[in-house]
Amino acid sequence: MLSGTCVQPGEFALLEHELPQVAPPGHVLIDIAAVGICGTDYHILEGKHPFLAYPRVIGHELSATVAETAEGWTKGQLVVVNPYIACGTCRACRRGKPNCCQKIEVLGVHRDGGLCARIVVPAGNLYAAEGLTPIQAAMVEFLAIGAHAVRRSGTEAGDRVLVTGVGPIGLGTALFARLAGAEVHILDVSPERLDLAATRFGFERTHVVGQPVTQGDLADGFDAVFDATGNARAIEAGFPLVAHGGSYVLVSVVRDTITFEDPEFHKREMRLIGSRNALKEDFDQVMETLRSGAVDSEALCSEIMNLEQFQHRFEALASDRTRLIKAVVRF
Repeated sequence: MLSGTCVQPGEFALLEHELPQVAPPGHVLIDIAAVGICGTDYHILEGKHPFLAYPRVIGHELSATVAETAEGWTKGQLVVVNPYIACGTCRACRRGKPNCCQKIEVLGVHRDGGLCARIVVPAGNLYAAEGLTPIQAAMVEFLAIGAHAVRRSGTEAGDRVLVTGVGPIGLGTALFARLAGAEVHILDVSPERLDLAATRFGFERTHVVGQPVTQGDLADGFDAVFDATGNARAIEAGFPLVAHGGSYVLVSVVRDTITFEDPEFHKREMRLIGSRNALKEDFDQVMETLRSGAVDSEALCSEIMNLEQFQHRFEALASDRTRLIKAVVRF
């Protein structure tokens, strides 16, 4: 089978790998149906991912069908793949937090991913996707990250929140904050991205970086601020935007050291929250919103292509993501 592989930074190829035929106990053979292309995949191509060894088969936003009946799954059943492979024994896992497992391995990052015809995954990492299309099911994982962040924040109806960085993860966060009943503001350096969020998803409270967002009726800040920028300076700039008694949720991750003024932090009794990956309840919530139409999957999907087309499009997609939300490879 052909596998979409980042051989080294700047080099992507379709390499031949053996098609798996047997799943070990506790695992399931799955045939990939669709793969969402993530910012992580673009970073891998660009050589910007800090924790990755090349060559690597990419792809972690996966929908699939069960290849052979096993482990409680029926052949042909459509599933969403949770790409976070947890150890099951560390303290985080024992406390029901496999999303931040001490020894976590993510498909397409720490081990080869799903941009290929077939893979083997633990049975517990599959979730039934009845009522979804393969394309919708491939979008569940990235939306679950935003849903998890909103749940971590404790956002409630009537809260005023700000999401900084309106890429796919930030957009997903904004969508689930709005579903929680919050008044949602979004902030980005790109007027084009903000326009896309406004026209496709109805976000009217948009702010361009460099223009004040803490004036007038926003002078007392936001009950929750979510950072999805992946930029250290942007993260630091978000601290003053949090209201007294509010929360700052870091959805993106950077390698830099982040600093903030402790007196201001304590004066506001601010909560600083890290949000990593997602849990099954977040996947379940996302699937329900897609089934009900509460989240418009068609508006999220920017482009659908096959694997060979993606090979020729990958570099161009990575170089200009201004108006790109989610590209999907269909098998």
